[in-house]
Order: sequence, then C-alpha cells, then structure tokens
Amino acid sequence: MSSSWTSKTHFRFNSFIPPWLSNVSGLSTLNLQFNSLRGAIPDGMGHLANLHNLDLSFNNVIGKIPSSFSKLCNLQTLHLQVTNISGEITEFVDGLSQCSNSSLQTLDLSESSVRGSLPDSIGNLSSLQALDVSVNHMNGTIPQSIGKLSMLVSLRLGSNSWEGVLTEAHFENLTRLESLLLTPKFYAKWTLVLNVKQDWVPPFKLRYIGLANVRIGPNFPAWLKTQNELKFLLINNAGISDTIPHGLWKYYPNVTYWSLSDNNLHGQVPYFQFHPSAYYFDLGSNSLKGPLPIFPSNLSVILLEHNMFSGPIPENIGKLLPNVTSLELSSNLITGRIPQSIGMLKELITLSLRNNSLSGKLPPHWKDLQQLKVLDLANNNISGNVPSSMQYLRSLDILLLRQNHLEGELPSFFRNYRNLRSIDLGGNKFFGELPVWIGESFSSLLRLGLRSNLFHGNIPPQLCLLSSLQIIDLAHNDFSGAIPQCLGNWSRDDYSYSGQFDHIQLVSKGREYLYEYSIINLVHSIDLSSNNLSGEIPGNITSLLRLVNVNLSMNHLTGRVPEKIGDLYMLESLDLSMNELSGHIPESLSSLNFLSYLNLSFNNLSGKIPSGNQLQTLNDPSIYKGNSLLCGPPLSTKCSEDETKPRPNGGNRVANENGRDIGSFLFYISMAAGFIVGFWGVCGTLIIKTSWRQAYFRSFDNLKDKIVLFVMVKIVRLLSKVKSEKS
Repeated sequence: MSSSWTSKTHFRFNSFIPPWLSNVSGLSTLNLQFNSLRGAIPDGMGHLANLHNLDLSFNNVIGKIPSSFSKLCNLQTLHLQVTNISGEITEFVDGLSQCSNSSLQTLDLSESSVRGSLPDSIGNLSSLQALDVSVNHMNGTIPQSIGKLSMLVSLRLGSNSWEGVLTEAHFENLTRLESLLLTPKFYAKWTLVLNVKQDWVPPFKLRYIGLANVRIGPNFPAWLKTQNELKFLLINNAGISDTIPHGLWKYYPNVTYWSLSDNNLHGQVPYFQFHPSAYYFDLGSNSLKGPLPIFPSNLSVILLEHNMFSGPIPENIGKLLPNVTSLELSSNLITGRIPQSIGMLKELITLSLRNNSLSGKLPPHWKDLQQLKVLDLANNNISGNVPSSMQYLRSLDILLLRQNHLEGELPSFFRNYRNLRSIDLGGNKFFGELPVWIGESFSSLLRLGLRSNLFHGNIPPQLCLLSSLQIIDLAHNDFSGAIPQCLGNWSRDDYSYSGQFDHIQLVSKGREYLYEYSIINLVHSIDLSSNNLSGEIPGNITSLLRLVNVNLSMNHLTGRVPEKIGDLYMLESLDLSMNELSGHIPESLSSLNFLSYLNLSFNNLSGKIPSGNQLQTLNDPSIYKGNSLLCGPPLSTKCSEDETKPRPNGGNRVANENGRDIGSFLFYISMAAGFIVGFWGVCGTLIIKTSWRQAYFRSFDNLKDKIVLFVMVKIVRLLSKVKSEKS
C-alpha cells in the first residue's frame, strides 16, 4: 500500500483533513491544494519521516503549524499559502534548524494569518531557496542571519509590519538571489530603512525588485546600476528626492514593468529606450515637469498622475499608443483640447484626465471605445454638450465629469450605462427635471453626484429603487416638493466594491472633502441642501444606519427632527439649518458618539437643548442660533422649571409610524373633548329645550335689573354726600 503513495497524489476533498493520512508511513508527496479542506492539520502528519513535499495551499486550514513538523528533517517543500494558518513560526523554524542537514528548500506561508517575527535560526536552513511569508501579520526586525542563506533565490517578505535597518550584512552571501520583494504595510512613515554605502556592489543580480515603502533615498540608489538583468522594478514611496539619471532606461534593457511612483523625482524625464515587451510604466505622484513624454507604442499602462507635466496632449496620441489600456494623466498642468484621436484607442479601459486645464468641447468620436470602464474628466474647463457618440460607452463603470462647463439636459442614452457604479456630474450647467430612468436603469449605482447644477422639479420616487446607493448629492439645485418617503430603501446592501480610480467630492462638516477610492466605501451620505424642498423629514431616514453625513439645510422643511435620529450611530455630520423645523430637539441626539459637526440654526425649535455624551463637546452657541424658544447650555438663555422637568419616557416620546408625537396628538384629542363637553353641554341643551332656554335668559334679565339698581343706589348716595359737604 505504501508504494502506491510514493507518487504525487491529488484528491478533491470537502471535509476535514483525513486523520488516516498520518498512518501512511511511506508517503513522500502529498498535494491537496485547491480543495475545500477545513480544520487543523493533524499533529500525526509530523511523524511522516519520509515526507518530502506537502502542499495544503488554497484551503481553509486553520490553527498553527503542528509542533511535530519541526522534526520533518526530510521535508523539502511546504506550501501553506492562502490558508488560515496562524500563530508564530519560531518553533517550526527552530526545530528544523536543529536537523543535521536540513532539506527544506521552499517555505511558502503567504496570505495566511502567520504572526510574530522571523527567528535568527532562519539562517541555519542552509538549503532554503524560496522564502515567502508575504501578506501576513508578521512584525519586528528582519534578522541579519538571513544573509547566510547562500542558496536563496527568492525572498518575499512584503505586506508585513517590518521595522529596523537593513545593511549589507543582510545580503552578504545571497549570491543566487533573483527576487527581492520587501513592502512593509505602513505607507505614511518608513519603518524599514535600507542603509548601504553609496559605492555598495551587491553580490546578486536581481531580476525582480519590489521595495515599496522602504526608505532608500534621498539619492537615487547607485547600486541599481549593477542590476542589469532586471525584468521587474518597483521602488515606490522610497524617499527618493533626485532627478532620474540619464540613461536609466538603457541600464535595464529587459525591464517590462517600471514603477517609481510616490517619490520626489524632479526635473524632466529622459528619452525612453524600452524593451519591446515593456507594458507598464508608472511615474505617478512625483514632481516631474516638462511636456508629456513620448512613449513607445508597446506600452499598455501609463500612469503619470500628480506631477507638473504641462502643454497639450499630442494630437496623434491615438496612433502613438495603439495598445494602451490605462492612461492616467490627472493632476498635472495639461492644457488644450482632448485630441479627437483619443477615439482611436480601442483597447482603452481607463482614461483619467481630471484636475488639469483642458478646455474646448468633448471630442466627437467615442464609438470605438466600447471597452472603456472609467472616464474621469473632472475639474477641467470642458464646455458644450455631451456628444451623442458617447451612447456606445456601454461598459462604463465610473463616469466623472464634475466641475466643468457642460450643459444641456441629461442625455437619455445615459440609461444605456447599466453597469454604472459611480456618476458625478456636479458643478456643471445641466438642467431639466431629474429623469425617472435613473432609478430604473442604474440598478448597481453606488454614488450619484449632481451637485450645483440647474435641475428643478420633484425628486422622483423611482430613485428609491437604487437599493445599493451609498452617496447621493443633489445639493445646490432647484428641486422642490417633498423628500421621497421611501429613501429608507437606500444603502440596504453591503457592497465592498471600490474602483481604483473612483472618487467623489462631498461637503461634510461644513467643508468640502475629496474621498478617494481607498476609503470611499466607508462613506454613506445624503446631501439635499440648498434646494426648495418642503414637507417633513422622512422618519425612515433613521433606518440608514451607516450614514456618516446628512445635510438637509437651506430648504423649507417643516415638522420635527426625527425622534430616532440617535439610531444613526455612525453619524459624524448633521446639518438641518435654515429650515422651518419645530418642536423639541430629540434626546436621542446625545447618543451619537461620533458626531463632530452639528448645525440646527435658524429653525423654530423649542425647549431645552439635550446634553450629555458627545454633545458636551459641541458647545458652540451658533449651532442653535435663530431658535428663539431654545434654552439651556450652550445658550445663555436659562430654561424655566417646566422646561427642565424630565420628559415622559426619559425624554423619548412615543412616536407613531409617521414619526409624529403621540403626546401632542392626545393633547389635541383632549382639547377637542373639552370643547364638546363645555360648549355643547350648555349651548346644545339651551337650543333643544325651550323651557330651559327661557329660564336661562330670564335669569340674565333678573341679574341685569339687580346690577342697575345697585349702581343707581351708589350714585344717589354719592351725590347726597357731595351736596352735604358743599353746605
């Protein structure tokens, strides 16, 4: 039986790892990758003395590496990548390092849940050729002993929390090293520094370098010139503040992937001499200037955003870059028009030209760009109408035309963009009523921005069909009528999508913010401010529990602030100012622990201002200005005794399904009952019964006579007294 297990075996399990495998003593290779295995690795597998190759990758294996594995001195490859293996690896590595002749050549624990640090004993695994612990929870310093691994070909430690300094000693004997990938998780600060002499000549000839988030600068590393066998070069956020060396491209004739973004490279880009197979070029987020470089025609990804490139886009760009799939030129100083030849880029998937000084009209030719998913032209000076040829862009996922001078009604062919996730047309001159097909066609829409246009009419209730909507910004238009009562349908689904080039600008906390793709999914916002909306705030707005920002200011809204506003536990900014809201401020407002901006000014609110918790930090009286019937801190107006008494139910009034106060309702009922009893109990009886009516009015006549007689007696006595005094 054991002989049948000596060859490579592959099963399709959907169970726990079979414990009987621990009894197959002759097993040398076990490959169970890409199954649905779950549970812990049986400890007995560590007693398979003849086991050379074990692959449990791409399973739901949990727990630690069994302690018995430290005795597998004949183990050559261990693949546990993309699993849920956790814990530290110190015991495992320490155990193998005690073997008289460790055989381990490949250790791959990438994208699991391993934590802890790399032990110094890692340098004793003399046969190790490939070490990959990337994308884990490891931390601490990288031991110098790693430089003893003279057989090492691939070292991948990226996406962990490394710290400390790397010196020449870490690479002293790595003469066979071809792949070096070190990318600590921390982006904002450098926790890992590569500190080598300027004239250092590495012992290796690398083919793959990935040193993102490792401080290498400020000078461009001279040792890179010795790495003339490179195919892949990624040195992002490395603290380099220097010019690009002339001839850099010819030093590396075989590089097909270039990425030097997020540094402080300045000056102009030297003339390009790329490998014919080069496809990726990224110089984004530097300080490079001059005209746009002329790239080789073979490139498919060109990223030059956040620099100071100036001048126009070449008119013949459609012929220069026939293979380009992603062209990112945003946040530069580019002028002129968008070339008409842009319509020749048939492979184009992403086009981002935002934050430049482009002018003129949109080019007329878009028909051949049917693979385009991202179109970002925001923050330019583009004018005119949206050309009809854009109707063919049916693959659009993100459409950002914000802050231009575009005009006209919303083109009806926009309804063809059924894959649309994000659209921002704010800051233009679009006009007309909001078409109902927005709610009917954009079933996957997450973000809708129409701010600062000329739209009017009612907000169509069909917008409530957008059940995935996270952000809606209709502010600064001329919308009228009521806010749709069904808005509680929004943002019911929890989507984690965020396109790499997606962004949206929102007013929150009284300021405008740009939310980039990395955090945009965390933002749920409703902004309907500066319109002519009327009626009450829909009570079911409080069911949108993930709202971070609500701005309904500068409208004509009436009624009360929703009593359950405190249910919006994630709310950071609430602006209801300049409306006609009345009644008390709900006590539940004080339960909003993240609230950092509040504006209720210029309404008709009354009663005592709630206090406690986060509201204690919002002590600016201007928050409540223009509400003459409010009292209590932070206002100087003191509350009367009645206003300081606790409200029923701890200040939380019982509300009916429409959010209206049942206490007020009962008050009006009792007042009506009193009127009926008081008025009709007397007057109704007098009208119906004649004898009672005659007796009633006769009593009034007798009372009148008595009053007249009393007055006359008083007058006679007064006159007699005056006369006697004169005598």
